[in-house]
Amino acid sequence: MSLDFERPIIELRKKISEIQKFMIENDLDLSTEIDILQERLNKIENEIYDNLTPFQRVQIARVRNRPTTLDYIPLLFTNFLELHGDRLYGDDKAMIGGIAKYQEVPVTIIGQQRGRNTKESIERNFGMAHPEGYRKALRLMKQAEKFKRPVITFIDTSGAYPGKESEERGISEAIARNLFEMSNLKVPIVSIVIGEASSGGALSISVSNHIHMLENSWYSVISPEGAASILWKDSAQAPKAAEYMKITAADAKELGIIDTLIPEVKGGAHNDVESQAKMIKSTIEFSLKELVSLSLEELIQQRYDKFRDIGEFRIGDGNPLSF
Repeated sequence: MSLDFERPIIELRKKISEIQKFMIENDLDLSTEIDILQERLNKIENEIYDNLTPFQRVQIARVRNRPTTLDYIPLLFTNFLELHGDRLYGDDKAMIGGIAKYQEVPVTIIGQQRGRNTKESIERNFGMAHPEGYRKALRLMKQAEKFKRPVITFIDTSGAYPGKESEERGISEAIARNLFEMSNLKVPIVSIVIGEASSGGALSISVSNHIHMLENSWYSVISPEGAASILWKDSAQAPKAAEYMKITAADAKELGIIDTLIPEVKGGAHNDVESQAKMIKSTIEFSLKELVSLSLEELIQQRYDKFRDIGEFRIGDGNPLSF
């Protein structure tokens, strides 16, 4: 899947491919022409990908073939065993979780799974979890606490599912319960935003000691389209809203919401999943080394201080104001 702003890149790649095919079929040496086009392609790629707007990054985060939680797990962990159900209502395929080993250290993995094609997206409700999804996540986190396993979560959702059945089964309570329990969980928690991270659906598994974001992911209380519909009664104003909302990884890093901006391979993580996984792996390794050295009291205090500092700014006399 290509995006509108990538059209010049796609067309030039196609032209290079056609010339290469023609060269082979006719036994001609057109390497000079190909080198010229390749140089032009590299320049265009740099111009486009080094100057992406916030909304263009949102579009990359939504690309259908962008790596999902289940794409990253086998590249980052070994011996993954998925666990199911919340022991109250049922299993939610929009939220996956289980136990695995990270460099021989037992960990608990939790993540939203939006689906990698139309059939799977419908099966997984496009990554929008019902209450039982969040209760499953909490069950696994409490299990991790019991067995002293670090928790690693992957955020990739446009929000919790807002349907009638979700409300009937207590979606608000499930999210609030996760926020409350995670704030005092007695194991390290590391979260990685790998795509979209919208509203309480994202926050409910990201009350963490460390939060990291892929370069082309976004994190906000509402989507740019939703904000534009509220502010200007026009969802077409989403690019403008994305600018104002400060939702990119770079914005979140500058505002102190996240700890690390993880660079992406050129054009987005979907272009080289294995290389992207290596970048994520080194970030997880850094986080766990730092967090496992803390005492339980320090671990909880660090998490508390992290979230207390978000949204704080200082006025002229140096006194902080928090919201």
